[in-house]
Amino acid sequence: MAKKKKAEVKKKSYEVLVRPLVTEKTSLVSEMGSVVAFEVAPKASKGDIREAVQSIFDVEVLGVNTINCRGKLRRRGRQVGMTRSYKKAYVTLGPGQAIDVVEGL
Repeated sequence: MAKKKKAEVKKKSYEVLVRPLVTEKTSLVSEMGSVVAFEVAPKASKGDIREAVQSIFDVEVLGVNTINCRGKLRRRGRQVGMTRSYKKAYVTLGPGQAIDVVEGL
């Protein structure tokens, strides 16, 4: 298997990680340990997510847990719609590792 170029890996990594999730629940989970939550591409596997976080943030990833969040039904009178579905990943980092998600906000 041929080696991947660094630019190709970076581009793929940014396609896998959609955005960091900063909510009350994720901030409570991150206080308990070194865990960071991301919204990821729906077709991304745990291995893809692990490689993306390691290449972008230069940290050691111990584990990845994923959740498929289904869209919710929303009604406004006669109009009925759905919110969008997405995939969420909780990434557990190695001891002493951290990612500052709120840095660019």
